[in-house]
Amino acid sequence: MMHDAFPRGQTAIVAAATHGMGESPGLSSMDLAVGASLKALDQVGLTPQDVDGLFVALPDDFMSGMGLAEYLGISPNITENNRTGGSAFMTHAMWAALALSTGQCNVALIAYGSNQRSAAGALIKSMRESPYETPYKLPRPVGAYALAAARYQHEYGLKREQLGEVALAARAWAQLNPDAFMRDPLSMEDYLAARMVTDPLGVRDCCLVTDGAAAVVMVRADRARDLVSKPAYLLGAAAATEHREISAMPDLTHTAARLSGQRAFAQAGVSPKDIDVVQLYDAFTINTLLFLEDLGFCKKGEAGSFVEGGRIAPGGALPVNTNGGGLSCVHPGMYGLFTMVEATEQLMGRAGDRQVANARLAVAHGNGGELSSQATLVLGSQETL
Repeated sequence: MMHDAFPRGQTAIVAAATHGMGESPGLSSMDLAVGASLKALDQVGLTPQDVDGLFVALPDDFMSGMGLAEYLGISPNITENNRTGGSAFMTHAMWAALALSTGQCNVALIAYGSNQRSAAGALIKSMRESPYETPYKLPRPVGAYALAAARYQHEYGLKREQLGEVALAARAWAQLNPDAFMRDPLSMEDYLAARMVTDPLGVRDCCLVTDGAAAVVMVRADRARDLVSKPAYLLGAAAATEHREISAMPDLTHTAARLSGQRAFAQAGVSPKDIDVVQLYDAFTINTLLFLEDLGFCKKGEAGSFVEGGRIAPGGALPVNTNGGGLSCVHPGMYGLFTMVEATEQLMGRAGDRQVANARLAVAHGNGGELSSQATLVLGSQETL
């Protein structure tokens, strides 16, 4: 049996920043990533020259590690631009923790940026052509998630109103976040009346298309308290995948989050009931339901009823996607790093009107491809070490 000796609490996020969220015409994806990076470094009095571990994944540059190093004028020990879709940044945090704890680097910068909205004005077609699915004209990626939602409806009797609860909760959180892109009121009537995109998913079930960037800085725990009063310690990190194509997914209602989550919680020595805030990759409303179940916050088939009555909305029992999520805050192609930023903001007590009182344990969960790559981080405050 594999012994999972993750360096629990030995590294921490000490800075987290966003940049250019919403619309940033005239800036490239790299420009945006650099802007977020400089903001994050400046929060703790560091400069690009202090960075010796560089982790980045841009939507339009498959050699973005070298490009970002060049732009910043640095020569890092580690340059990593692994791409597993929107979950890439959780895997970056995992590898950064391993590199930091073994002395291969001292300051790790994880960055992302995308000018998706300004450059294209719509969803960029970044999905490769599938020899198995293209002949059937499945609209991607929304069609893949609609397949999962339809199967879930069939298996568990999911109501559209229950998907609507996810969208309404995200919007209610966004209304508390001045940086969120969509802050207009959203009622259940509005949700149900929205244009259908791919049955059973309508417009309000789908993530935004925005510009935006995010960055976090990680260091070893012994240095973290010198840089910031309330670091967000990385207690557990794990990734898992079971398929690439949606047509090859073993079960459309069970994601590999059940594997990544189980390992991350075991590394952290906590369980879902201990978590104070949950940041999930909500590219579509069905994601939130699937991940709540697969990460262990409720049983399979129960997420629809679990989220009813504003349970994951402001004032609810389980705060989920407290920045407004990909549905109402920001979604520039890949959203994963924004969940890490928001989890950090909550643990540092910097989330303003949306701050969850006494937040000590947070989950940031990323999703890549078509429910293909799942990666889970468990972050904690000083008290959880």
